[in-house]
Amino acid sequence: MAPESASLLKAGLVLLMAAQVLPSASSCNRGFYERMINDLCLAKFKFDMGALDQGLWCSWPDTMEIYEGLTNCTFQVALRVDCFWPNQIVDLFFTQIHRIYFHDCALTGRLIHDPPTSILAPFIAVPVLVTLLMIALVVWRSKRTEGVL
Repeated sequence: MAPESASLLKAGLVLLMAAQVLPSASSCNRGFYERMINDLCLAKFKFDMGALDQGLWCSWPDTMEIYEGLTNCTFQVALRVDCFWPNQIVDLFFTQIHRIYFHDCALTGRLIHDPPTSILAPFIAVPVLVTLLMIALVVWRSKRTEGVL
């Protein structure tokens, strides 16, 4: 049992060392990748978001195509420069994007607005009508005093 445990331990150590060495030996130039996504992807994203009214930045239907373009751009650049995607650079990149452009947005990503009148009206009208009906019933019943005792 001890020789098997030792060989398992050695295999685990070799895998651990490989996991530490392989990322540094890959051909991904992290600095170059970061410059490329900033120069190419971020520049286009800034241009597209600048063309969009700032009040619509939190509207997912309006920003979805721009955001997907940014995501696809970071992916395509990663493929071209032989980097893994997603990676820590992309995570930090999108965190900065969200901090700058989407910091005031609701968690759901939708603009907060009132429901349509066709939905809102019944929720207002029914309680008002029931209240008026109950008031009328109380007044009508209080005028009829026979048989109360």
